[in-house]
Amino acid sequence: MNHQPLTGLKVVEFTHMVMGPTCGMVLADLGAEVIKVEPIDGDRTRTLLGAGIGFFPLFNRNKKSIQIDLTTAAGAAAARRLCASADVVAENFKPGSMVKYGLDYAALSKANPKLIYASLKGFLPGPYDHRTALDEVVQMMGGLAYMTGRPGDPLRAGSSVNDIMGGMFGAIAILGALIQRGISGKGMEVQAALYENNIFLVGQHMLQYAITGQPAAPMPARISPWAIYDVFTVKDGEQIFLAAVSDGQWLTFCDALGFADLKADPALKLNNDRVRARPRLLAELGKRLKVFSADQLAQKMEAAGLPFAPIRKPEELLDDPHLVATGGLADIQLTDGERAGATVKTTLFPFTLDGERSGVRLNPPKRGEHTREVLAGVGLTPGEIDTLIESKCVA
Repeated sequence: MNHQPLTGLKVVEFTHMVMGPTCGMVLADLGAEVIKVEPIDGDRTRTLLGAGIGFFPLFNRNKKSIQIDLTTAAGAAAARRLCASADVVAENFKPGSMVKYGLDYAALSKANPKLIYASLKGFLPGPYDHRTALDEVVQMMGGLAYMTGRPGDPLRAGSSVNDIMGGMFGAIAILGALIQRGISGKGMEVQAALYENNIFLVGQHMLQYAITGQPAAPMPARISPWAIYDVFTVKDGEQIFLAAVSDGQWLTFCDALGFADLKADPALKLNNDRVRARPRLLAELGKRLKVFSADQLAQKMEAAGLPFAPIRKPEELLDDPHLVATGGLADIQLTDGERAGATVKTTLFPFTLDGERSGVRLNPPKRGEHTREVLAGVGLTPGEIDTLIESKCVA
């Protein structure tokens, strides 16, 4: 069984930040040869600090790097020659940017009719498509920040959810287009966008309003469909999430924790009864649970087969026993910054193929690490490559 089903597929990626690189990483992890085209001074995410310091090493593994100055005629020509050999081209620059260099779908598909061309944007074509979008921009305008924060206090989600999912939807569209190409022999252009991705994420809340006529409340203020579905502060100030989402689970919950009186209370027998009594019930449980440590509660809930979750920080997951045991983390070598050359753990995609995880074949590339190899692969001679490097059209 081939655990890299896209082996033999060639992808040229003109991307930066998170959305575009995520799309390319999906294809790369599945075995495609993904060639990342960087500007002469390199992808800017290589030098980000703070919350952006992990962008490049996370989203650019399993790729090759070539640096091209698209603003030069020779550089743009080299890029077009590269695209003529590709199965897929992906880009996430502002609308119209690729047209300037003859790297848009209309131009490239003339020379390569089987090409799949993915445009990853802030907005699909329409009234907003001229705007500059960021993950946080579309979270704010698309209702996600409103739903995440407390009333009157919009709060972005704690990860680049639209960038990452937008890239994944782009990859899904590419895979669909590749299947269609196998049938028709023709390529096509596909598009994915941050804003539309965000709208998909809040679709459940939009449907709630459409069905009931009642606006969805922000998640911290929502009316929960279950009474026991919350974070509790327990012994020594520790916190743990506990849930009981059916009448059967409620009985098991009471048995596991020794709450026979609550189990026998007829006013708490049914889920909707407990929901109506939720403020009183949570206050009472809050008092009773303070005698337990978070670990004690976790053991009781696990033994009873009930939903629970310790409140974990991202850094704690690097030693998570499940991730370690199941191969959910893999080693990569850093290529930029003060820790260049260091080996660290990275996360893998959450799926298996015939029981195998898609792992790391190539470390995140150094700037222009594969320039000569890639250009030679499309027929340029060593002398021609030297000329391009000397003229700073490529690096």
